[in-house]
This record gives sequence, C-alpha cells and structure tokens, in this order.
Amino acid sequence: MQKKITYLVLLTSFGFFYNASAQSLVTMNEIKVEAPFEMPAIKIPDFEKCKKLFIVDYGAVPENREKTTQAIALAIEEANKMGGGTVVIPEGEWLTGQVHFKSNVNLQLNKGAVLLFSENPADYLPAVHSSWEGLECYNYSPLIYAYQCKNIAITGQGEIKAKMDVWTKWFNRTSGHMNSLKRLYYLSANNIPVNERQMINDTAHFRPQFIQINRCENVLLDGIKITNSPFWTVHLYLSKDIVTRKLNEYAHGNNNDGIDVEMCQNVLIENCVFDQGDDAIVVKSGRNPEGWRIKTPSKNIVVRNCTVKKGHQLLAIGSELSGGIENVFVNNCTATDDGKSDIFHVVFIKTNERMGGFVKNIHVSNINAEKARNGILGIETDVLYQWRNLVPTIERRLTLIKDIYLENIKVRNVDFVAKLTGQKELPIENVFLKNVTADTIRGNQKYIQKNVINFNHDSFNP
Repeated sequence: MQKKITYLVLLTSFGFFYNASAQSLVTMNEIKVEAPFEMPAIKIPDFEKCKKLFIVDYGAVPENREKTTQAIALAIEEANKMGGGTVVIPEGEWLTGQVHFKSNVNLQLNKGAVLLFSENPADYLPAVHSSWEGLECYNYSPLIYAYQCKNIAITGQGEIKAKMDVWTKWFNRTSGHMNSLKRLYYLSANNIPVNERQMINDTAHFRPQFIQINRCENVLLDGIKITNSPFWTVHLYLSKDIVTRKLNEYAHGNNNDGIDVEMCQNVLIENCVFDQGDDAIVVKSGRNPEGWRIKTPSKNIVVRNCTVKKGHQLLAIGSELSGGIENVFVNNCTATDDGKSDIFHVVFIKTNERMGGFVKNIHVSNINAEKARNGILGIETDVLYQWRNLVPTIERRLTLIKDIYLENIKVRNVDFVAKLTGQKELPIENVFLKNVTADTIRGNQKYIQKNVINFNHDSFNP
C-alpha cells in the first residue's frame, strides 16, 4: 500500500546532519509493510515530477572517465540546488570514477546504459568517512557514495559495473593488510576519533564498497543490475527508511556480500536476485566498541520474494552485531538456480565473545532451497575468522540470542536441520521450528544443541 505525501526537508534526523536544500520538491511515497512485529511505514522519494538532467548536457563522453565523472558531479549538484532532480545515464557504456550523491537526487540508468567504474584506486580519493568490517575509518570512497543525504534514489533498467583488474589483486589478505586491520582494531578499542583512523597506505588494501548509503534517510534502490564489486556490494549503513527492490546482483569476488544492512532501521528488501561470492542478505550492527559507542541497533527489516542463486547464507546475522539486531522478517524466498545453488545455511546467526549486543525476534518463513553444505539453521557463538589469532579479546561481552522463529522451510539436502551452540554463561533462548524439513540429512544428528533453553522443533508453542 502506498500513500503519497509532500515532504519538507528537516536539517537533522537520525542524529546526523543532511546536505539537503531547505525545501525539497520531491514527492514522497509511504510504504506500509506487513510483519510479525510493529513495522513503521517507510517513506521513500518519488522523482516523477522532477526535471531530468542528462549527463551528456554536462559534458559526459562515453570513454572519457574524467569528463564523465565531472559531468555526473555537475548534474548531481544542479539537481540538489533545484530541490530535486533526476540525473539520467543514457544508453551506452560510460566510464567513470566515484559518484557522490547529494540530497534530493535520483540517479537513473536507462535501458542499455552501463556505468562502468574505473579500477584505479586513485579515482576513489580523497578518503571518506566509511567503515571496514564494522569498524569506522577513513578509506577509499565507495564507488557510489551517499553521506548524510535525504531523499535519494538509484533507479532504472541499466547496469552499474566495476572493473576488477586491480581489486582482484587486493583480494588476498597479505601481511600488510592484516597489520592495518590490527591497527584499526586498536584505534577503535582506544576510542581514537574516526578522522584520525586514516587507512590509506601502500599495503592496507581496504577495498571500497560498491554502493554505500551512509547516514541517509528516505532511500530507494530500484531495478538496476549490479555486476562485480571490490568489496560488499550494497552497504546500507546508519540509515533509515530504505526500500531496495528488483536489484539483480552478480559479484563473485572475496567478501562479495549481496546486501549488508548495518545499524539501519525501517528497511524493505524485495524481489531481488543475488548471485554472490559470500553471504547474500546480511544484517549487522558494528564491531565491538563501534557498536557499543554508536548504540544504533538494526531494527525493523523485512525481506521478501528474493532469490539467491549463489551465496554462503541466504540470511546471515552478524558477526558484527555489537549494536544489537531485532525485528527481522524474511518471507517467501528461494535459494535455487536449476540445481546449482549450494548455500551453507538458510539462516546463520554468528557472533563471538567480543561482540556483546543482542539478536532477538527473528522470523523466517516460506523458504525453499536445494542444498545446504551445513544446515537450515545455524547459531554459533565462537565465530572469529581471521580475528582469532590476529588480536586478543580486549573486553569480553557475550551476545544475547533469543526468540528465533522458523516456519515452512524445506531444503532438499543438508547435514543437519539445526545446530545451536550457545555459551554456558548466556544460553540461547526460545528457538521454535515449525514444518522445517529436509528430504535428505547427511549427518548423524538432525538437531544439535548446546547451551540452549527452550528449543522446540515441532511448533511455536513452548
């Protein structure tokens, strides 16, 4: 259900300032979403009545990266000054560097348009306020970057694509990268201001996200194709009122998550296709002191009618979740690609003794999948990956995990249906499975549990 409303831009919201005009000409749509929890209506922009600004009128030339980058920036600036406008990428392939949004701007890719992003790291400097695996820092600009913006959109039937020549060389976690990661961990642990956490050097190789929506409000991503990514593909960070629909993603490099929702609220993800080299749909909320400092849980997130062709998990929660995660609803999704889909889990909740935070009120229903290397539901409380031997635990905080509901889920081939491994000091609580089945169970145990209170795999009734 959609309701159109007019909108006067406020200068502050969600705790941050926006670079908005005093008066927005953008019409707003109000989206009401059904969920098993109270879900606020989501307000997203509608640019139908706004002027269209074609990048060729601002000097764009298809194979000229410098001119096209400048033309897009000029058109965005003009649309922002007007109080609302659509910047149009016409048919053809357009080589560009970074794209930085301003408020009240829609970037529209027409059918047949390909916005091809340079692989030269220098094209994504100077460094911007970003994050790396849940730790805030100044890093290479995401290829498409929106910071403190309101009323923004990326729409159309065209494609954004990353050239990968250099980024693939940065996939390996070399000693230089690991040393920089270690340094960032200690900078965060010691509460060093973010503007002093400069992570650009010769060996850090902190690859940028493809799209990062950072501290924004009223966001629409609709219809585009995304091919390749240096790092996470779509990163929604510290933002609210977001609709992401009909995206078609293909990115099979290292850490190529499909969409990462981190410390965001009031989010709808629908009718998207994910073909990923890492987790498909991910909910996070900051790592260690970062999540504790910012204190913004990921909350009120609905995912529906999505397809995962490839990906480690259909839904991953964590492992960065120090700010807390609650009210997540995933419904009517599939993990299938004509017998080729091979996920690890349908739902994987992962944390460790350093995270703290909480995970609660997670609902997943009506899922169909082919094969899982592991199982349908996994909850692990000792997942540290490369961090285990890199740095010590500075402050130990366990994660509260409770109220997990799975219903009407079928996977044809698994090792187990559910494996729940909690902490003795803080057991997992209230996990309910109803009509959650597999045709073939390869392992010896259907249900594996340790330190769990109230696990019922027959119904939602304790």
